[in-house]
Amino acid sequence: MKKLFSVILIIAAAMSLSSCSYNSMVKMDENVKTKWAAVQSQYQRRSDLIPNLVNTVKGAANFEKGTLTAVVEARAKATSVQVDPTKLTPESIKAFQAAQGELSTALGRLLSVTENYPDLKTNENFLGLQAQIEGTENRIQVARQDFNTSVQEFNTTIRSFPANITAKMFGFSEKGYFTAEPGADKAPKVQF
Repeated sequence: MKKLFSVILIIAAAMSLSSCSYNSMVKMDENVKTKWAAVQSQYQRRSDLIPNLVNTVKGAANFEKGTLTAVVEARAKATSVQVDPTKLTPESIKAFQAAQGELSTALGRLLSVTENYPDLKTNENFLGLQAQIEGTENRIQVARQDFNTSVQEFNTTIRSFPANITAKMFGFSEKGYFTAEPGADKAPKVQF
């Protein structure tokens, strides 16, 4: 009888600990999804600004059409890569980041080429859009950092003992991080 009571007590304690771990993991998983939504929202904001920027730049005489085409194509590709918030695997985050990185590169080229057009540098619409895009890039960085922090907390929890047992029982798996863009380890070249 004593043995049966001990076994029941151990099972009850394990279920109690498992329940606490499970509930914590659910909360952290929902936090990761919320942070992911914030990241997507900021990228969408940037994507929504791009057509206005492209149309403003199109008005400049003899503007490089290839540069505009590259931005439009990169935007289309970036918006086509969707990541299911329930499947934030390292591979899906990497694919999303790669598409967004191509758009960032094309947008950077567009903004640097506009320096050759004095009319654009004084166009209020262009200057306003440029400021909004710069602000959005900062918001994207903050959203990505918040996302990575929530992913780190979640991943640490599901890999820690005894929560890792509960995580495996209920199918919680590691989430992917945003990583540094290729070439981010080199300082950008600034010319005046």
